[in-house]
Amino acid sequence: MRAICFIGAIGLLLPMAGYALGQDAAAGEKVFAKCKACHVSDTDQNKIGPSLKGLLGRTAGSHEGFKYSAAMADAGKGGMVWDEATLATYLHDPKGLVKGTKMAFVGLKADKDVADVIAYLKQFSP
Repeated sequence: MRAICFIGAIGLLLPMAGYALGQDAAAGEKVFAKCKACHVSDTDQNKIGPSLKGLLGRTAGSHEGFKYSAAMADAGKGGMVWDEATLATYLHDPKGLVKGTKMAFVGLKADKDVADVIAYLKQFSP
């Protein structure tokens, strides 16, 4: 039984380790081009989507001046904070993590792209 629990724990931790290793902010900037129609990362300016400047560590649905979907606001009220693991899950499947989000983007499929975008966004977070 302990072996099964240990293997299960390793199975959960290994994907997260991939996000910490091999992040490339320059490559992430190129992937982020897909996001630029709706988001900015280097200024505190909302567009179609909220500014992503200072995203890591921010409570979901809380950027001042942006009208979030009820689902995203509720996620924040429920305690969701944008850390690397939460952001990785969201970037893979936004509607899977926050059902009812108004973000239309379907997500990034490649783990490397997700890790690189996170590295890029980390440059603009405290």
